[in-house]
Amino acid sequence: MTKNLLSSAVFAGLIAGLFAALLQFVFVIPLLLEGELYETGARVHFAIEGTTQSIKEAPAIGADWSRHLMTIGFNIVTYTGYGLLMVAAMGFARERFGATLSAKTGLIWGLCGFIAVQLAPALGLPPELPGTIAAELTPRQIWWSGTILSTAAGLAIIAFAGELWKQVFGLALVLLPHFIGAPHLDTYYGIAPPELAAEFTTASLGTAAVGWTILGYVCAYFLVRGEDT
Repeated sequence: MTKNLLSSAVFAGLIAGLFAALLQFVFVIPLLLEGELYETGARVHFAIEGTTQSIKEAPAIGADWSRHLMTIGFNIVTYTGYGLLMVAAMGFARERFGATLSAKTGLIWGLCGFIAVQLAPALGLPPELPGTIAAELTPRQIWWSGTILSTAAGLAIIAFAGELWKQVFGLALVLLPHFIGAPHLDTYYGIAPPELAAEFTTASLGTAAVGWTILGYVCAYFLVRGEDT
């Protein structure tokens, strides 16, 4: 059983990580490189004859293979870690609550993982371009971690609790971090065009959603297949 869990997580992390990296190279990294131009001062917002416009042109990704390989490796390691947590949660839910597991239900698991780890924290602390000035790091880390734990626990209670009051409590856990609020500065310090920042946030969350969905599907697929063989 343990061998099946580990192998499923590794295979799922490899596949999801490669897909996520590919999507990032296409949709996210060009925006990231463009943001770095504003971070370093190579490009300045509102610098064209005093008008409220900036050049929209992403630099070429280039042949910085060490950086590209780090991106791929980071994605594989990250999604493998997420895969280990997901297969452990899948196994526990099936043993403890009799949850049905299949590749299709794996899609739901993947979406819930995306909501807990990516979407819910992004409601308060969205992905930011390089050079974005933000609140102090430690309070943001505390809120971010607490939001993930609270959302994951709330979604689990909603999914597996039978009584209505327990499901209401689960919903309250999901909403609690947002009523508390993420730490933010009292002023804006944006150095890049807001359109670029919004596009970067959207692309980052979109690629993460695809990666998590693939992860959930593949985790469940390999778990079920490993038990049938």
